[in-house]
Amino acid sequence: MIVPMTKVHIVSRSADQMRLLEVLAQLGVVHVEPIDPDKAVAEEQTLEAISELNAATRILQSIEPVDVQLDLEPLHAAQETIFLYKTISESREQLNTLYRLADQLSLWGEVELRQLHELKDMGVNLQFFSVSRDSVGSLNAECVEVLSALPGHQALIAVIDRSGQFQAPEVAKPIAWPARDLPSVKAEAAQLDTSIRDNNQRLAELASLLPSIQTYQEQLNMEAIFSATQRSGLSQSTLFALQGWVPQSQAEQLNDQMTERGLPVAINIVPPQDDEEPPTLIAYPKWAKPIKGLFDILGTVAGYREFDVAVPFMLALPIFAAMLIGDGGYGALLFIGLLLGYKKLTPTLGKEFTQLLIVVGAVSLLWGFLCASFFGFVLYKPIIAVNMTDQSRFLVMQISFFMGAIHLSMAQTWQALRLFPNLRFLGKIGWALFIWGMLGVVRMFVLNTAIGWDTPWPYFLSAGSALAILFDTPSKNIFKMILTGFANFPLSMLGAFSDIISYVRLMAVGLASGVLAASFNDLAFDSGSLFIAVPILVFGHTLNLGLAMIALFAHGVRLNMLEFSNNLGMQWIGNLYKPFSKEMIQE
Repeated sequence: MIVPMTKVHIVSRSADQMRLLEVLAQLGVVHVEPIDPDKAVAEEQTLEAISELNAATRILQSIEPVDVQLDLEPLHAAQETIFLYKTISESREQLNTLYRLADQLSLWGEVELRQLHELKDMGVNLQFFSVSRDSVGSLNAECVEVLSALPGHQALIAVIDRSGQFQAPEVAKPIAWPARDLPSVKAEAAQLDTSIRDNNQRLAELASLLPSIQTYQEQLNMEAIFSATQRSGLSQSTLFALQGWVPQSQAEQLNDQMTERGLPVAINIVPPQDDEEPPTLIAYPKWAKPIKGLFDILGTVAGYREFDVAVPFMLALPIFAAMLIGDGGYGALLFIGLLLGYKKLTPTLGKEFTQLLIVVGAVSLLWGFLCASFFGFVLYKPIIAVNMTDQSRFLVMQISFFMGAIHLSMAQTWQALRLFPNLRFLGKIGWALFIWGMLGVVRMFVLNTAIGWDTPWPYFLSAGSALAILFDTPSKNIFKMILTGFANFPLSMLGAFSDIISYVRLMAVGLASGVLAASFNDLAFDSGSLFIAVPILVFGHTLNLGLAMIALFAHGVRLNMLEFSNNLGMQWIGNLYKPFSKEMIQE
């Protein structure tokens, strides 16, 4: 259920504004809405400091600290950490460049440019050429020395000819002196390497200050939230006012709670206006609470005036996931493994999402019992056969399409109930009927089943089409109403067809999972060796389970978030209810 909200305006004396914020943080029920959103931010200096502390924390968390005593302010330590981290990154880039340059200069050996210039000053002019190795012996000069081999059967030679009569052959290519020499490049690389080691050592020392940096970070976060909340209000010389949203059931108690804490305030409570969008707070039924884990991961929030889809999602998703996984063995692994590792996994996955995966495992185990499929083996005669035979594919496709029709028509009917008594509700009833008629069309195209007047499908199509066209946009102008309905009908009709077709993925992915499991089993047992078979089985079934979990999000979530939600008219435009509270400050 989406909890009804009321808007509150709270006015206190200007001198009591900090006290008011402290009490609101203790109560933790008011979702503060800024009067001027542009002003509802903390000071720029505070935000910059928080950003620096966050960056330093991310850097230092991956560094093993050394036990030293440093007398350094947390913010200065954070700034030095960021500077050193950037310096190390730049030094490593320079070092890589020097390594590449050293590789290019390796053909010159350990010759220093200084030595070449000294020889030139003494009248010994060295010239360098690239020539064919076979032609080196034919060169006529005072001194010809082969320095190194070059690619393509070439050689690097040095030539000294003080007589000035040496003529390089046409095939010889002059090579200019290098801009750098290998010894200087090595020396610079050694300096950079020492600098990187020293800076890493300093980072390890700064890592010992991580607890104090995080403490100061929490302090600044608290100051920033208090400052932003304070600026969300309206402050005058004598009065300070805030506005926000409170669950309807708690709004009336707010004034008494303020009075109990000795804080004189005036509170005005008003219902939300049609043009206002209150934050969304969902009160989940206890058994459906695990679905919250999925919404938290996806970051989706229903609008205040939209639908609470927790219950239909909680009913449909585990069933879809079980069909996609398609194996009781994998379901047992999920169910038992998550139960045993519950305490260790919840800090990482979240309590609700871990519980959701446990439910998925349990339903997958049940589906495995119906299909008699465990790790790719069919252990007994199944109630629902999931294998490569035409008959089994036909059955599972039937189940998939019928589930799609139930799922989608439920969404349209839910919209109709919300719209009643507006005549548009008849249009939604029409689409609910039309979806069942379209189920017959899908079965005809995909499963080659009949759709004559001796079946219910044409009647669903006829009645549904008539209602959907007539009451798409009810109006006193009947001609306009029918014309608009006809104009909108074709695209919506194609959408209904494709939506139902989408549910075939439940059969296709589940079948693929079963085939892949059986293939790995065959590959393992055909190996003829236990030492080969076991790794194949472990790798194959681990891979298959991983792919099944990906399918859960790629297909199971999609059928709920797209096909079902689109038919329900969901836009997911909600703003999550986040009351100003101690917990909010501590996050």
